[in-house]
This record gives sequence, C-alpha cells and structure tokens, in this order.
Amino acid sequence: MKKLTLQVLTGRWFMVFATVLILSASGATYIFGIYSTDIKTSLGYDQTTLNLLSFFKDLGGNVGILSGLINEVTPPWVVLSFGAVLNFFGYFMIWLAVTKKIPKPKVWHMCLYICVGSNSQSFANTGALVTCVKNFPESRGAVLGLLKGYVGLSGAMLTQMYHAIYGNDSKSLILLIGWLPSVVSLVFLRIVRVMRVVRIEHEMKVFYKFLYTSLGLAGFLMMVIILQKQLVFKQSEYGLSTGVVLFLLCLPLVVVVKEEVDSWKVKKQEMESMSQVKVVTEEPQTVPSSTAKPSDDPIQEPSSCWRTVFRAPERGEDYTILQTLFSIDMLILFIATICGVGGTLAAIDNLGQIGTSLGYPKDSISTFVSLVSIWNYLGRVVSGFLSEHFLSKYKLPRPLMLTITLMISCLGHLLIAFNAPNGLYVASIVIGFCFGAQWPLIYAIISELFGLKYYSTLYNFGSVASPIGAYVLNVKVVGYLYDKEATRQMMAMGKIRKIGEDLECNGDKCFKLAFIIITGVTILGAFVSIILVLRTRKFYKNDIYKKFREEAKVAEKEMAIAANYGGLLKK
Repeated sequence: MKKLTLQVLTGRWFMVFATVLILSASGATYIFGIYSTDIKTSLGYDQTTLNLLSFFKDLGGNVGILSGLINEVTPPWVVLSFGAVLNFFGYFMIWLAVTKKIPKPKVWHMCLYICVGSNSQSFANTGALVTCVKNFPESRGAVLGLLKGYVGLSGAMLTQMYHAIYGNDSKSLILLIGWLPSVVSLVFLRIVRVMRVVRIEHEMKVFYKFLYTSLGLAGFLMMVIILQKQLVFKQSEYGLSTGVVLFLLCLPLVVVVKEEVDSWKVKKQEMESMSQVKVVTEEPQTVPSSTAKPSDDPIQEPSSCWRTVFRAPERGEDYTILQTLFSIDMLILFIATICGVGGTLAAIDNLGQIGTSLGYPKDSISTFVSLVSIWNYLGRVVSGFLSEHFLSKYKLPRPLMLTITLMISCLGHLLIAFNAPNGLYVASIVIGFCFGAQWPLIYAIISELFGLKYYSTLYNFGSVASPIGAYVLNVKVVGYLYDKEATRQMMAMGKIRKIGEDLECNGDKCFKLAFIIITGVTILGAFVSIILVLRTRKFYKNDIYKKFREEAKVAEKEMAIAANYGGLLKK
C-alpha cells in the first residue's frame, strides 16, 4: 500500500492534478472588474489612471520573460516559490492601500504593486503549465486548453469563495487573491517537475476525463450565477455553493488514482513476468583501437548565437531564442496578438465601468465578470481540444482557427459600442469565449513552429504582445475617450471636478467610439493572421508530432533495457 501511495503522489497524472489546482487559483487578473471600483473610489482616481493600473496589471500578468529565463536554469519549484512571494506582496500592499491601513500611495507605487502581484501569474504559468506541456508534447493542444481553461474558471471560483468567506466586502477580495494562490503553490511545490516523456496510448482519453469533470464544474458555476442573478444569496448559501465547487474541483483526483493504480498493476505484472524469462546477453564486438580509423571530418567549433540568428532551422525544429525573436512568423503572430488580445482585454478590464455607464444594476457587474470567467474557460478548452482534433484528423492549421476567433470577437465589441438591449450579457459571453480561445492557439502555435527546447522563454515572449495591445487600446483609446466624454458631461452640468474626485461618465457615448476603433483594430489583426496561415499551410499538412513519437520509442527501449538489467542483478 505504501508503494502504491508513493506511485500516486509521484506519478505524472498527480502532477497534472497539482498543476490544475495551482492554475485554478492563479486567475486574479481576470476579476479586476470586481475590485477596480473600490480602487477608483478609495484613492480618487479618474478612468485614465485606473486604466493605467489596469495596463500594469496586464504588463505584470503577461511579461514573463524573467520567469522563463529562471525556468531554463532552475527546476520548476524555484519558479513557483518566486511566484508565491510576489503574489502575496503585491496584492497585500494593494489591500492595505484600499482599506487605508497605510497612507495613500502614489500612483506609481500602486502601479508597481499590481504589476508585481499580477506577475506572479506568469511564474505560475511557467512553473506549472510549461512543465506539463513538456511532459505531454503529443497532447499539447489539449494540455494547453485544459489548463488555461482552469485559469479562466478561477475568476468565477474566487468570486464564490470571497462571498462565502467575506460576504459582500469586495475590498476583502483583494486580500483573498493575495494569500490563497500563494498557499496553493507552496503546498504543491515539489510535485510539479519535468518528467521523462513516456508514450501513453490512451493519453488523450485521460485528458478527456479531466475535460468532462471541468465541464461539470463550469456547468455548476453557470447555474449558480443564474440563480444568484434571480435570488439574493446569503453568506451561508455562498458557503454551500463554494463547497460544491471545491468538490468538483478535486473530482479529477479519482481519475488520477485510477490511472496510477492501473499503471502500478502493469509494472508489477511486467516485473513478475520478467523474472520468469531467460535473458540471453551477447557481448558486443569491439574494434581494436589500433585499427580504428580517425575521422577525417574537421572538429567544428560551436558558432556564436549571433551568427546563427538569421540561419533558422526548419519549422518545428528547436529554434534558439534569438532566432525566434527575429523570425517573420513570430512577428506576424505578435502583431495579430496585439490587435486581438488587446481589444478583448480592454473590454474585460472595463466591464465594471461599462455596466455602470450603460445603466446596468450594480449586482450585475459580478455577473458579467463571472460570465467572462466561465466562457473564458469554455473558449480555452474548446479551442485546445478542437484544434488538436482538427489538426490531427483534417490537418487544419491552428493559425486559421486564430483568424476565425478574432473575427467572432468583433461581434462582442460591436454589442458594447451600440448598446443593444441586454447586449452586455451577450458581449460578456462572446468576449470571454474569444479571449480564452486565443491563448491555447497562440501558445500551441509557438511550440509547434519553434520547438520545445526554449519553450519556457518563448511561451512568455508570446505573452508580451498582450500588454502592448492593452496599453494602446485600453489606456490611450478607452480611457482617454471615456474621460473626455465624462469631462464634457460635467461641464454641461456646470460642475468643476475637485482634486482627488473620481470621474464618472453615463450613457452609451462613453464607450461607443472606443469600441468601434477596437473592432477595426481586431479586423486588422485577423487579416494579419491570414498571412501566417498561408506561410504555414504546408508545415501543418505534415506529421508535426512524428519526432516526439520516435523519441518516446527510444525512451521506452532504454527503460526496458534498464528493467531487464535490474532483473538480472536481482538473480
């Protein structure tokens, strides 16, 4: 029994489960819309300043170059430890500022705090998610979709937990997202690690079981959100719903135990059968050193990385970091990400202010955020699993699926721009789904085109495009036009804004022009992504996972030889 327990705790499927829990607690950046109003009113910010904070949130959450470089030279537990410390420090300082337990910080202090706190998400992604992709390279689309899906669901789960623990005190939500993700990362610190790739025939079936349990969790959260919109929930009722959420979150543990038990039984049978087999060994023939001919090939000196920058290998081989940065394919993907993710992030970060400006009730704001969270999850798992299915069966290029996703997101932007009746509910669904769907596609494309050798760094480089798009579209477009319209409305009423007073705008003109511009930029990103489709269509027609199957076969042979050798030693 002791050996079986050790098998479960050290197995690759329990490592997947630990990754699920770490990422399920790391989605604090997606619920900014709930506590952003508290920051705005407590510290007296206008919309431009609030959007500046939002930009630094996105900057920290997506610029993970440092975590990637650390992960290249250290084990994943070091990266997760860094993330836990950064998370607690950043959000705890924000909570102290909002609750006025410390003197009012300067704006750049708040920008630093939220950047540090949100940067912990990139450490969690790098330490956990990248490690999982390396352990299951042939199922990378499903792995990315599933794990990024749990990140998307985390917003809705954290919302239920904060209501259960703190009631309706939204300021305490900041405290919750400060301590909870840090604790979870520290608990599973040594479980997450890079393991030797072993080919498992029913690997995708196991991931589908994980998917089904996550769909049950998403379905329950959706049902609870609808009930909470119709009824007034007490804190005890939130506690009950949170209990069910935690049960469904831990349900994949049943799948983990079953798979590890089956694996343990197979290994046990192999060892028993091995002891009954007579193994015949043959001494390899060696060539005398005196007759060995020296190689005529000259010894090649390692070339500088700068000399090989523009001599990139074939697509799918392992690019260096510099070769990737100077690649035309990466440039195209980078521009498409700026246009696509930047627009959806601007919408998500401003949901609270959009709902208030368009006259939606205050309790609907958390509904919008929860809808975005759930459909964000669905977008991630659907794009991850479906893209893997269409790629393996029909050789459909992943960049084409990214183009389709960008075009669909334009519908959500237009619903906000023209204030359709109850349109913000539909817009939350569309934007949440498309925002979630983009990430597994982007990360899978990077791993397929540029290889897995430096994936820890390349994965995080792909995320850098997101805050660039968010800064331009969120701060310079949405924030500027909102404040301009709010100032006009204040002047029309004969009022003068006082120092430290927040700036409010009401009506559909507050965000109309901004989201028309965002729609145009997103369409531009879709057209740019079509260029990548045309450039990579021949590559995706090939068997892009062939080399991983060959490497797994070699690993299996080596393990079999080692097992035979171990059996001989026991005799």
